Amino acid sequence: MKNVIPEVDSKSMDIVADNISKLKELFPEAFTEGKVDFDALKEVLGDYIDGREERYSFTWNGKSKARMLAQTPSTGTLRPCKEESVDWDSTQNLFIEGDNLEVLKLLQKSYHKKVKMIYIDPPYNTGKDFVYKDNFKDNIRNYKEVTGQLDGEGRNLSSNPETSGRYHTDWLNMMYPRLKLARNLLKDNGVIFISIDESETANLQKISDEIFGEENLLGRISVVSNLKGRSDDKHFATAHNDLLAYQKVNFITNGVPLPEEYLEDYDQLDDQGRRFRLQGLRKRGTGAKREDRPNMYYPFYVDTKTGAVSLEKSELFSEVVLPVLSDGADGRWRWGFDTSSERISELTAKTVGKENRWDVFQIDYAETDDGEKRIKPKSIWMGSEFANETGTLEVKKLLSSGVFDTPKPIGLVKYIMEQALDISSPEIVLDFFAGSATTAHALLEFNIESKSKFRFITVQLPELCDEKSAAFKAGYKTIAEISKERIRQAAIKLGAENPDYQGDLGFKVFKLDSTNIKPWELDFDLTEQDLEDQISNIKHDRKEEDVLYEVLLKYGLDLTLPITEHSVAGHKVFDIGMGALMICLSDDITLDVVEGIATLKDELKPEIMRVVFKDAGFADDVVKTNAVQILKQAGIEDVRSL
Repeated sequence: MKNVIPEVDSKSMDIVADNISKLKELFPEAFTEGKVDFDALKEVLGDYIDGREERYSFTWNGKSKARMLAQTPSTGTLRPCKEESVDWDSTQNLFIEGDNLEVLKLLQKSYHKKVKMIYIDPPYNTGKDFVYKDNFKDNIRNYKEVTGQLDGEGRNLSSNPETSGRYHTDWLNMMYPRLKLARNLLKDNGVIFISIDESETANLQKISDEIFGEENLLGRISVVSNLKGRSDDKHFATAHNDLLAYQKVNFITNGVPLPEEYLEDYDQLDDQGRRFRLQGLRKRGTGAKREDRPNMYYPFYVDTKTGAVSLEKSELFSEVVLPVLSDGADGRWRWGFDTSSERISELTAKTVGKENRWDVFQIDYAETDDGEKRIKPKSIWMGSEFANETGTLEVKKLLSSGVFDTPKPIGLVKYIMEQALDISSPEIVLDFFAGSATTAHALLEFNIESKSKFRFITVQLPELCDEKSAAFKAGYKTIAEISKERIRQAAIKLGAENPDYQGDLGFKVFKLDSTNIKPWELDFDLTEQDLEDQISNIKHDRKEEDVLYEVLLKYGLDLTLPITEHSVAGHKVFDIGMGALMICLSDDITLDVVEGIATLKDELKPEIMRVVFKDAGFADDVVKTNAVQILKQAGIEDVRSL
C-alpha cells in the first residue's frame, strides 16, 4: 500500500526537464519518441546553426561541468531558525545561511521570475579572496566539510594564488553556475549589477554575455572607490572598481535624481516660478552635418512676437528656421520630425549671435509634472557615498572596527536601487554574496526614505573567521554571524531614528542542510532498532517546522507566506495561504483527521487545496486508502505524502 499516495518530490526544480519542456513547446517537430532529434532541430533553426569548427567562443577547463552543476537538482533543504530571526511572524525578508549554489537551486521553484533586482559583490579573485570549490557528486556534504559542520574542522577557503595553474579557472567554475541560476530568478524586466575589479572584469563580462546575452549588457560602470588610488599597484594607482549591469529582457531604468550641482544650469523661471534651462535643438559635435542624418534636416516656423514654433507655415508662423552650422553649412536637428511634432510644446525660439538669427531650443525643466526630474546615470560614479572608506565607517559604527574588510557602502547600493526599483510595487531584491549585508541594510533605509515595501533575500556562506582576525576576537565565528548582526543593529538604529515607521525591519533566518527525509536503504544487516527507525522516514533530529518549509520549497511557495495552525481531531494541521496547502505531519492519523481537513475546505473555500501527510503517519493502510477517496469526494485531487 506504499504507493497509494504519491510522494512529494524530494529534489529542487529539475532545470533540464524544464528546458526540454520549453523546447518541446517551441519545436514539437524536433522530438521523436520523447527524445530530441538534432537533425530535425537543425532544419527548424536554419541559418542560425553555426556548424563551423572554428568560431568565436570563450571556454576553460571545467566549463561543461560548471554548466551541468547548475542543472543538477539539490537534495538539500532550508531549515527555519526562529531564535536568530527578528519579527519572525510578520517579516517578509529572508536571510539564508549556506552555500549560495545550493540555495539558488532550492529557490528556483518559489522565486522563479520573481526577483526585480540582484546586486552581488563576489570574491574578486585577487589571490587573497576565497574561491569555493563545488563538489559535483555531493555538494551538501562538501559544504558541511568546508564550513566545519562535519569532523569539527573547516577546510581552507582563502587561498587562490596567482601562481596556481587554475587561478582563473577555479573562479570561473565558481561564478558560472551561480549566475546561470540567478538569471532564472529574475523577472523579465529585472536587472543584475555585479561589482568586480580588474582581476576578473574581462572574464566576468564574457561569461555574463553568454548567460544573459551580449545584447542585454546595459553598461560597464566605473565606481571610484578610492580616489587616492592603490599605492602598491605597479604602473597605475587603481582608483575604481567596475560594475557590470545586465537586464533579463526589457528593463526600464528609473534614472536618478538630478544632482544638486546641475541645478545651477537651470537659471530661468517661467510665469509659474518653475526653473528651466534652454538647450539648443541643433545637433552639435560629431555627426552634426545634414548628410549624417538627412531626415533630421527640416524647417521650423517661428512667431517672431512670442517665440512660439510650428512645423507648418502660416501668416502667424512666418519666420523659417533651419539648422545651420557655425560655418554656414547645413546641419541637422537632434529630434526627428515626428518627435518634434509630438513634443512641440517643449520648444521655443529666440534670436542668437551678432546677426540676431533665429534658432530653436528645447525648454528643459528642473522639475517635471510628477515632481523630481530624473536623468540617466553616468558611466562614472564618484563621490563619498561610493568610497570604500565610507563603507568601512558604516560597519564600524554598527559593530566594531576591522570586523569586515572593504564592505560596500550603503550609498552605492541605494543609488542602484534608485534606478532599478519601481516604488509602486513590493519588488524583491536578491544578494547571494551578502558579505557584510550592505544590500539588506541599504534596502531597509531605502524603504524608509521612499515609503515603499521592498523585500530582500540575502545569502551568505558561514565561512569561518580566522582566529587571528578582529572579527573572531569580537566574538564572530563566521562571516554569516557578522551579516546577521549588521542587519539587527541597522534595524535597531533605523527604528530609533524613525519612531513612527511601521514598516518591516525584520528578517527570517533559514539555514541550508540536507533533506529532512531519510532515504530508504536496503541492508540485510539492519538491527531491529534500525528497522524501527526506518519506519519513520523523517530524520529523528528534525522538527515539524523543518519539514513544513521543505514542503513549501518543493511546492514552489514563498517562504514568508502566513502559516496558520488548526487543531483537527486532536492533531496539528498547518494551513498555508488560507487553505491553498494543508500539511499534517502527525502520527496515528485517523479518518476523523481526514474528514476534518475536508470540512476546512468548505469553510476556507480556496480555489485549489493541496494536502500533504507523513507517509508513516496513518494509523493503518486502510485509513491511508480511504483518506484519498474522502478527499477526492471533497474536490481535493492533489494529495501527497512524505
